[in-house]
Amino acid sequence: MLKKTHTALLGLAMAMGLATTHAAEPKKVDVLLIGGGIMSSTLGVWLNELEPGWTMEMVERLDGVAEESSNGWNNAGTGHSALAELNYTPEKDGKVDISKAIEINEAFQISRQFWSWQVKNGVLKNPRSFINSTPHMSFLWGDENIAFLKKRYEALQASPLFAGMQYSEDPAQISKWVPLMMQGRDPSQKVAATWSPLGTDVNFGEITRQFATYLQTKPNFSLKLSSEVEDITRNEDGTWRVSYKNLKDGTETETDAKFVFIGAGGGALHLLQMSDIPEAREYAGFPVGGSFLVTENPTIAQVHLAKAYGKASVGAPPMSVPHLDTRVLDGKRVILFGPFATFSTKFLKNGSYFDLLTSTTTHNVWPMTKVGIEQYPLVEYLAGQLMLSDEDRFNALKEYFPEAKQEDWRLWQAGQRVQIIKRDEEKGGVLKLGTEVVASEDGSIAGLLGASPGASTAAPIMLTVLEKVFKDKVATPAWQEKLRQIVPSYGTKLNESPERVAQEWAYTSEVLQLDPPPAVGKVNAATVPAKPAAAREANPAADMAL
Repeated sequence: MLKKTHTALLGLAMAMGLATTHAAEPKKVDVLLIGGGIMSSTLGVWLNELEPGWTMEMVERLDGVAEESSNGWNNAGTGHSALAELNYTPEKDGKVDISKAIEINEAFQISRQFWSWQVKNGVLKNPRSFINSTPHMSFLWGDENIAFLKKRYEALQASPLFAGMQYSEDPAQISKWVPLMMQGRDPSQKVAATWSPLGTDVNFGEITRQFATYLQTKPNFSLKLSSEVEDITRNEDGTWRVSYKNLKDGTETETDAKFVFIGAGGGALHLLQMSDIPEAREYAGFPVGGSFLVTENPTIAQVHLAKAYGKASVGAPPMSVPHLDTRVLDGKRVILFGPFATFSTKFLKNGSYFDLLTSTTTHNVWPMTKVGIEQYPLVEYLAGQLMLSDEDRFNALKEYFPEAKQEDWRLWQAGQRVQIIKRDEEKGGVLKLGTEVVASEDGSIAGLLGASPGASTAAPIMLTVLEKVFKDKVATPAWQEKLRQIVPSYGTKLNESPERVAQEWAYTSEVLQLDPPPAVGKVNAATVPAKPAAAREANPAADMAL
């Protein structure tokens, strides 16, 4: 009897202890960042600049930051500024539209200024560790393509943002820019190229790691690694309770946050759906992966210095645009060629094969179906890519590097991208370009969906988040002054101010240790007159470039 009584009392005590543990007050923070990539870390640095007294917590599922899409090996590392990417300058009715190119370029100038400020203030160390001058080129062959490239070049001369760009159809000149791409090429093949000295190669993983390292020096910031978010619910006071589990020891934690940002890459859609905000019901996602051929042979890597972009084949989406890229990864130069599309139902490289299925809801299944029907060329393209052999991929490389040897190259699986599908009243569903900030009506929670241009415009995208969810704060003199201190061109359309472009280029090139910028306003004459281009419709497929 006594033993039973002791056992009962012990059980009651344990139950009370467990209840007490479970009832422990959740940690309270001003800001919770979900995901340890370039987006969350950039927002964390922005907020630390603007509100250094705010408390912040970052939760990352993997064992370190920058291990998914931000990892240097999981993306192409292009500082996207529309210097070479032809899909940002569609042609319709015989006219090249450069409005998207200007938008992309201006966004990248904000990134350059943001990174420069961080270098000046010791947040980022050694610019060469994360950004390097790498000329950006467009490289095409065939009469129609050459005519288009000439028209594109001429159209871009109207903007000071593209000053210094050169155009040539002269094989000798192009050989000076990219000798490996011309050696062994059929001399009867007509080629054309544009070359810009303003291009960059960026290691977004390195930026992310340095940002996270800096934030961890702040007493009001905490980083939780190996921690997976399991639930997001709204509290009665309007804050958000985020529950997450440590994948190493099983510990479960709850944190209450006044503002939650979901910068989890491909995982963002699931987490937005978990929050149950009405705004998230409008979206679905379509995963597309990419692989690259890689060579670390120094005799190749030290000769080729460019990110040379070609043109997508007929019927293929822009994400298939092939490019031969100089990269600086792990402290050395390597060359990547691709991407070759891959398909997995995972939304993250380290995700689950059930990601696509579990993201499908009664709200988004119809938009997904409509897009699948309307974007049949994309489906057809992906099917073709999945059937490629090693020989097929190598033959594609030889179109850009005629004397390439197969033994120098290996295939590398890069990251996953989740393209936005959004409900549309007229069409049912549409495949959306670029990235999109999804926020609750009261601005207490926001997430980022989409892919390209992605990481290269993290600073301006996070600035958009600030303007969307902290409208009152952004309007204050204190924030306005700080924003202009960090980004001197804030509020200015650089495309309309050649003087400001020149100032910004000079400032950021010096701080980031980039090559000296060209003179703004200088126009380079084309070496060969262009033939009239046939009218081409802009490709409606979404940009999923790696």
